[in-house]
Amino acid sequence: GENAHEFRLTPWGNDPVNDSKGEAFYLRDEQSGYFWSPTPQPCCGDAPYVTRHGFGYSVFEHTERGIRSEMQVYVALDASVKFIMITVSNVSGRARSLSATGYVEWVLGDLRSKTAMHVVTERDVNSGAILARNPYNTEFPERTAFFDIDDRNASVTCDRAEFLGRGGTLSVPAAMGRERLSGRVGAGLDQCGAIQTIFELEEDQELEIVFRLGVGRDAAEARSLAARSCGTGAARGALEKIWRYWSDTLGAVNVVSPDESFNVMINGWLLYQTLACRMWARSAVYQSGGAFGFRDQLQDAMALIHTQPGLLRDQLILCASRQFPEGDVLHWWHPPVGRGVRTRCSDDYLWLPLAACRYIQATGDAGVLGEDAPFLLGRPLRDGESSYYDLPATSNETDSLYGHCVRAIMYGLKFGSHGLPLIGSGDWNDGMDRVGEHGSGESVWLAFFMYDVLSQFAPIARAHGDAAFAGRCVAEAESLRMNAEEHGWDGEWYLRAYFDNGEPLGSIRGAECKIDSIAQSWAVLSGAGGHERARRAMESLDARLVRREEKLIQLLAPPFDISGEPGTNPGYIKGYVPGVRENGGQYTHAAVWAAMAFAKLKDNRRAWELCSMINPVNHSATAQDAAVYKVEPYVMAADIYASDSHAGRGGWSWYTGSASWMYRLMLESILGIRIEADALRISPCLPEDWKNVGVRYRYHETTYHIDIVQLSAEEHDTGMKLDGVACEGETASLVNDCAEHRVEIKIPFSGEL
Repeated sequence: GENAHEFRLTPWGNDPVNDSKGEAFYLRDEQSGYFWSPTPQPCCGDAPYVTRHGFGYSVFEHTERGIRSEMQVYVALDASVKFIMITVSNVSGRARSLSATGYVEWVLGDLRSKTAMHVVTERDVNSGAILARNPYNTEFPERTAFFDIDDRNASVTCDRAEFLGRGGTLSVPAAMGRERLSGRVGAGLDQCGAIQTIFELEEDQELEIVFRLGVGRDAAEARSLAARSCGTGAARGALEKIWRYWSDTLGAVNVVSPDESFNVMINGWLLYQTLACRMWARSAVYQSGGAFGFRDQLQDAMALIHTQPGLLRDQLILCASRQFPEGDVLHWWHPPVGRGVRTRCSDDYLWLPLAACRYIQATGDAGVLGEDAPFLLGRPLRDGESSYYDLPATSNETDSLYGHCVRAIMYGLKFGSHGLPLIGSGDWNDGMDRVGEHGSGESVWLAFFMYDVLSQFAPIARAHGDAAFAGRCVAEAESLRMNAEEHGWDGEWYLRAYFDNGEPLGSIRGAECKIDSIAQSWAVLSGAGGHERARRAMESLDARLVRREEKLIQLLAPPFDISGEPGTNPGYIKGYVPGVRENGGQYTHAAVWAAMAFAKLKDNRRAWELCSMINPVNHSATAQDAAVYKVEPYVMAADIYASDSHAGRGGWSWYTGSASWMYRLMLESILGIRIEADALRISPCLPEDWKNVGVRYRYHETTYHIDIVQLSAEEHDTGMKLDGVACEGETASLVNDCAEHRVEIKIPFSGEL
């Protein structure tokens, strides 16, 4: 399916602690009747389990009463088929009679409680697969799911009441106390899909059992997919394709640094999280959205410029087609039909020109600006209306990507009484949705962000032959810079925003949110902040928001408190518990931006210190650390709690854009490697104790071996060489000659003398 929210095959539970229990597998000794699961849930065996996660697959290992099992779970790259391959080995020293049972609960929509009565099942007469469809799903009426195994004699049932039994659960289902499943399928059942196969294993014999769960656009495609994916050969072939794909994709850039926690994230897990979770699934334990976010997936794709730049190109065209003629865009939308929400968010549309700039600067492919995309047609927002959800029509009018970018920028040139951009119903922080609810509130952060967009787009416009608009961008950027300096500075740091009534947000004079991280970071990242002020702002960020003992960097402080003194209401951010998520917790997006800002200031020590604090591996170095952090140590978490009772606890892992920004922090800010069409610019910001870093960088079919050497305090022979020849400045030219090249760059000592 195209949408992990609107068309789920099995339930999503939104519970990071308890298994959602929509899928289950069992092994049973047919002589004794004893049964267990090859995974820790739902029916845990007596012996320990080992669980391993790799790129594109997970493995569960277990041995129970002389039966060893290894269960591999993965989804094919080129088909909507999930494989559950269970390798069962008899190490008991005697012959055994066993069975394997697979169980799924059908949803075929968003919630099982809404769809269960409409699901109809059948058993395909040719393959023996269970087929299931929900003809009442108006957007996916023909989609047909299947559950299958390579045993035509396997028994099945689609009756959930039969499988579980009255009052039964998946930990002790009634079906595991019966010899076979009844074979019931059809309409009017409490629907599920269950398959059971019985097999014999001699001493030391091994057998591979493959369950397959998939979906086709209609019944014919479902049958075809089931037929094509049958057999252990097809299952192994799908797994090998997965291995090759991820090896090639994640191997485009390979880093060997003195820090293993840095290596393990940059060499795989960050890009894997970005691609597999954010770009493809758009779903995880904490959120099963299924939608595209306009700003969200553009930011994710911007990190893929070193490995899969074509995905950023595709995302640019896709997002351009989600723009209205006025210049605003859908905040998010659900494929395949495109239902989405039109809002007054003030930064969404600006990510389109910024991402276009990044793509062109990195690839040199200015031709993308000529690609046409249509507009959406929908009613404008009414006065006092902050958003509405609808299915917009597609206009007959089209424009080039360049035209879409220009409209986005022009739509954003709306300013308040201080000459700062209107914040609308929220800028990057959607939780601040009431700061400008009456149309007058302004955003200091957005001023810095828009300055960056305008500054980067001006040369793009000039090269495109649009000197007039390039000049407009330069003039507007300078006006923003001056207004931000005049009205955004609060004495020791930059304000965050102005409310509709002119009251400042992010000021030392306030009781809540005296300082907000992103205004300080983007004053540096955009280049709009005055040099001395930007440094002072970052010093204030360090002093007031970096909590070294808990290894976290707060988004703002103090947090908003709904039970505190009444005052101007910033929005739903105040509904979060103080110190949680955007309300004064670590919002990891912003934490990464802070580290990037220190790197841009060439503050090696703090750039690396903050990078290490954000790295999830370092939140699980000991059992005590892991017990506090509580989420996966190999993927980014969107937030870390700063509240006293849960300080250091991670939340909302996997489905967060901070993974893509963390990759850019590590590769582009710390290692200083940036691609500029046919050149590499290398300007590292290394920790002072790193003497050498090796990077293998793939440029099309050509490999560049980069050796970064940090000299001692006594050495001064700095510079860059490409294949032994000195380069000018920090740039090495790239050629795609399918050969191997060597780049050596020597940088001065970064520590204090």
